[in-house]
Amino acid sequence: MNDAQAQHERPKATPQTPEDRDQAVRQAMRQELVDLTVAKTLIEFGGAKLRADELAVTLIDLRDANRPARASYRGEAQIYPASVIKLFYLVAAQRQMEDGKLPDTEELRRAMRDMIVDSYNEATGYVVDLLTGTTSGPELPAAEMEQWHDKREAVNRYFASLGYTNINVNKKPWCEGPYGRETQAIKLYKPTRNWLTTDATARLLMEIVTGKTVTPARCAQMKELLHRDYADPANPNRQAKNYTGAVLPPGAKLWSKAGWTSEVRHDAAYVELPNGARFVLVIFTVNHAENQDIISHTARNIIQELSKEK
Repeated sequence: MNDAQAQHERPKATPQTPEDRDQAVRQAMRQELVDLTVAKTLIEFGGAKLRADELAVTLIDLRDANRPARASYRGEAQIYPASVIKLFYLVAAQRQMEDGKLPDTEELRRAMRDMIVDSYNEATGYVVDLLTGTTSGPELPAAEMEQWHDKREAVNRYFASLGYTNINVNKKPWCEGPYGRETQAIKLYKPTRNWLTTDATARLLMEIVTGKTVTPARCAQMKELLHRDYADPANPNRQAKNYTGAVLPPGAKLWSKAGWTSEVRHDAAYVELPNGARFVLVIFTVNHAENQDIISHTARNIIQELSKEK
């Protein structure tokens, strides 16, 4: 084939519509905002020795919900999610309820509420048991353990079918630590921990708040559990008072799920600002769990910029 033939047979680029060009511009603006914000955070907390690989951020601008603009910093990095994993168990439970695989009982509703509103690990363990048909308990013989682990993979299989990658959603969160067959599974199977990315978490939260996961009615129920009244001085919920909620302007609205351990501190938030801006912001931090300011400082920079837009 000569050069003229190659040029003739090269596929033509699809002409960009005005909407496509506008989308590309918004995407570039959001990426620049995330990049500048992360740079400021790394400088601000350099004294606390915050490293570039100890922070991950994903922003999804939903001002045009049909054409969301995404931007991220280390958005595909696998990070131990702490209680943010409970968002995924919540969606999986609502999916199974919708499909008739889980009965809609008062006890399940109580557990889902306690899992999301108060972030109780015991409630989460109960939900995981129902989702997977497994229970914690004494060690199992090899054949039974293999069957147990296959069942415990149910939530992973569900999210893989939806195109989620780089995540592991098959472990219960613990206070004191796993025992018995839970420890047995950690020793036998990889990965040994739950993993999430800020990109996957932001996608899931976006699909909840836009009514696109399970059904709109079930998304509304999930969104109700995620609502945080950050402006009420009597509200003791740390998910409302700390993290992104600590830096919201008057009149803003917040839906979120935080996670914290001795190792990590995370927040996954959906925010509506008084000027009409709507966005998902997920911030994960590693090795700085005692520092409550990294997340709020990062969120503040993004909120201030989005608050200026008309």
